[in-house]
Amino acid sequence: MECRLGCGACCIAPSISSAIPGMPNGKPAGVRCVQLNDDNLCKLFGKPERPAVCHKFKACPDVCGKTSQQALDNITELENMT
Repeated sequence: MECRLGCGACCIAPSISSAIPGMPNGKPAGVRCVQLNDDNLCKLFGKPERPAVCHKFKACPDVCGKTSQQALDNITELENMT
């Protein structure tokens, strides 16, 4: 599965403990990453400063669902379970 352009759920719902440019302490769950642009596209995509955890995330139907809202709901639920 390819990422749904403009979704941004994986950059909003989960907590990220590693440093992100502009967020040196990572980001809490439910907080929008400062690296998302107005179209919900990652400004660091393909750049070496993109955190490894972000690079390793791969879209899949079980997590991303059929809509961006389903993806946000699913990732939020997974975050709450951990």
